[in-house]
Amino acid sequence: MKRAVFFLFISTLFISAFPVYAQRLSTVGILPFEASGGGVSPADAAEVTRLVVAELSSWEIMTILSGEQANSAEYLVRGQIARQNNQIVLSAATSLASSGRTLNNSRAEGASLGAISMETFCAQIAENVPFPNYMLGVWQSTINMPDGPINCILEFRSDRTVNVRQYDTWEHNGTDSLKYQAIGNGTYTYAGYRRRTVTVSGRTIQADATVGVNLSLEDALTKYETVSEAGLRVLFNEARSSFELVSGALPCGDNFTGPSIYPSQEVFYTRFTKIQ
Repeated sequence: MKRAVFFLFISTLFISAFPVYAQRLSTVGILPFEASGGGVSPADAAEVTRLVVAELSSWEIMTILSGEQANSAEYLVRGQIARQNNQIVLSAATSLASSGRTLNNSRAEGASLGAISMETFCAQIAENVPFPNYMLGVWQSTINMPDGPINCILEFRSDRTVNVRQYDTWEHNGTDSLKYQAIGNGTYTYAGYRRRTVTVSGRTIQADATVGVNLSLEDALTKYETVSEAGLRVLFNEARSSFELVSGALPCGDNFTGPSIYPSQEVFYTRFTKIQ
């Protein structure tokens, strides 16, 4: 039976032993680039190697190995520098070390080495290297309403399941307000990437990942018993201790009373803080 709470309530504080989620970073070995043909030298190849290692290391989302350690990595990058038609051409192949299978090929060119964007070239190199899943852990979103806060507490697990510890759904109509404090479970998808600028529905945004969420809720308002949202764009803060859904949102309530109660008719969870 649904539990309707008429905002004369004390919010339950969920206190439990939360698991610690350690992020495992993929290891990528950058083998020395080779100078191919005339017009480039071993010194040019060594400089490209240095620039690629420096760029990928600055991302802090994978462990970069070079020199004698490179061959012990999970992913290997073999590259060349050449001169073609008065252009400097960089090429590289990223492979899975365990099988030797090539995952993707990369290419960039410019009038000089300095004219080539290392960030763009390295984005090609790392295209198929798994990035860490920064959604792992327990996250809370709170929306302060005139008649009390509503809360969402979600635990994203490494097996791509979601433990819904709390998912408040809310409705305000005239002088009446309802809050249903739901629990449940679900699944999610996560595709992380180097922060990029994307255009969604004509709007330009920055995002760090694309997420899909499918939740089954108990004791929620009827319309929210199933929450299914795909293509959510996620932007983390630098410490990855909070994130915002910059495109899409998790629906949780309806305001039929007007802006005196809440600015919009529909209510969504969009900003989350990591609590464990």
